[in-house]
Amino acid sequence: MNLFFRKLSVYVGILAVGCGAGFWGSRYLGDSKTVIESQKVYPTVVPTLSKNLPSLNAAANQNFNFIAQAVQKVGPAVVRIDAARQVETSGGDNRFSQPFFRRFFGDESSPIPDQVERGTGSGFILSSDGRLITNAHVVEGSKTVQVTLKDGQVYEGEVLGVDPITDVAVLKIEATDLPTVTLGNAEQLNPGEWAIAIGNPLGFDNTVTVGIISAIDRSSSQVGVPDKRVRFIQTDAAINPGNSGGPLLNAQGEVIGINTAIRADAQGLGFAIPIETARRIANQLFDQGKADHPYLGIHMVNLTPETKEQINQQQDLDVNITADQGVLIVKVVPNSPAAKAGLQAGDTILKVGDRDIQNSLQVQDRVENSEIGESLPLEILRNGKLRTIAVKPGVFPQEESS
Repeated sequence: MNLFFRKLSVYVGILAVGCGAGFWGSRYLGDSKTVIESQKVYPTVVPTLSKNLPSLNAAANQNFNFIAQAVQKVGPAVVRIDAARQVETSGGDNRFSQPFFRRFFGDESSPIPDQVERGTGSGFILSSDGRLITNAHVVEGSKTVQVTLKDGQVYEGEVLGVDPITDVAVLKIEATDLPTVTLGNAEQLNPGEWAIAIGNPLGFDNTVTVGIISAIDRSSSQVGVPDKRVRFIQTDAAINPGNSGGPLLNAQGEVIGINTAIRADAQGLGFAIPIETARRIANQLFDQGKADHPYLGIHMVNLTPETKEQINQQQDLDVNITADQGVLIVKVVPNSPAAKAGLQAGDTILKVGDRDIQNSLQVQDRVENSEIGESLPLEILRNGKLRTIAVKPGVFPQEESS
């Protein structure tokens, strides 16, 4: 019995460390401006001790130093990235003054001196010959950056490719025999698992924070960045400015995501790009310097009985919606793959490929995982009749917002 209570006290101590890291991180962020706005607040999932202590995490059961060992394993492969870029201080489209980018490069309200913006982010080494990955907003606008390893060695890094749609970028430094990370699996994650973040927040190099996986499959619109094509991992491990581009680890020290966004208005919630998405995009960037995303060219809305009634009452749309659920096409972009295939405003998408569809996010996910130029069948409802239309996705045009 005494042994049981000693084990229980250790588990409680570990959980207190994780919760404390998230709490103090959120306290710090709470003094700054809100960086991502949303009308919804999603609850954090916390593990319980009431049912089965050994089920918390196999690594924690076997070794109470698993966090330290994970950090020792990965820490040498986490780098600091210092970037500088020319920006317009007046007029024009100064995207780097926007909150999504500015939150990782100092005070959002501070002016940009001498038309040069400098900032610090994180990244990690994928291969021993110097291939690195980070966030696109850390290096966007820079051709070269300064990369500092944990041991203090400094290299010039060449930016090989940037993908704003997923916020992934890749770099190359001229070096050999570098420490590397081990990539894990984010597709099998469950809320409540341990999450470890390593990065360079606020100038403090190789900082470690710990928490749990709070949720998975958060859409870009839920996170507050609707222009991204990512299903984010949500964590309560403290992520601060400068963590961006650093790895999110599981209990085994494997990289399961890239830390990319924070919610200062929601008790320090952070978000990471799943490693499967990051790896897929990184491979394209290394191979061809850019990432191609499948694109149909439609604007959509989720159907409910209420939206169905509202749309049918709008005479200017000249459509008669009969379905109570599915995804309604409200606009087809001219000369797009959807237009060439014959899709029309008023069509209701019921199935993409062999999968039934309930909302527009599922349509986007299915399209994103399709092949450019390959036939993708869509089952639609048009004027009360079922039809199947094959669309060949094209390359997503960067200037399009849909």
